Amino acid sequence: MKSLREQKSRTVRAVFTSPTARRRTIAWLLVLVALLVASALVVDRWLPWLTDAAALRARIEATGPLAPAVFVLAQASQVVLAPIPGQVLAFVSGYLFGTAYGTLYSLLGATVGSYVVFRLSRRFGREHVERAIEPELVDQFDAVVKRRGLLALFAVFLVPGLPDDLICFVAGLTRLRIRDMLVVSFVGRFPGFLVANAAGAQLEAGDQLGAVALVTLLSVLSALGYVWRDELLRRLADASDEGSAQ
Repeated sequence: MKSLREQKSRTVRAVFTSPTARRRTIAWLLVLVALLVASALVVDRWLPWLTDAAALRARIEATGPLAPAVFVLAQASQVVLAPIPGQVLAFVSGYLFGTAYGTLYSLLGATVGSYVVFRLSRRFGREHVERAIEPELVDQFDAVVKRRGLLALFAVFLVPGLPDDLICFVAGLTRLRIRDMLVVSFVGRFPGFLVANAAGAQLEAGDQLGAVALVTLLSVLSALGYVWRDELLRRLADASDEGSAQ
């Protein structure tokens, strides 16, 4: 009879490396590339001011005090809808508002979005969440959180490359207090959002080399997080077994 640890390890690998998951990843990448190409064509043809820093800043400033609120709403919507990684919008906020304010607005938006997701999950329950997310991921993360608590959630938010927005839906199904989960999401997202905003601010200031260096750093960390995601979650599962055995 296989041990619980072996079963959990197999479950984690199945969630992230199954043929279905690979096909979905490839499909999303193709869609993303198509959207980027289409966006570039639209910007070049009808919205050239989007590539002009001075013109873009002028348009944002024209909205007055509503500009930060609009961005916070956009960042919150990103968490709920999860169409693009949160760091992408964080880069934009750094470009528009600078490192300090951009990071603040990004974190506020992500926290608001996380709150909405937590509430939606508890309102509609596991059945609806499993329609959008792999049931294996829901079961595996739920089992780890029951023993490791907020530590497991913090690790997901902290490490770039892990599906933190999707995990918000799963975390909402646990018995963790929403207030505590919001604090963990805010603190855990801070390093990645800070780097992304700093990169955007560097680009706006004309320091292309600095922006490229920061984007490269974040990309490398995200790639490492993606590559080692199975090992990280497996270690959390192993730790939960050890904690239950004591």
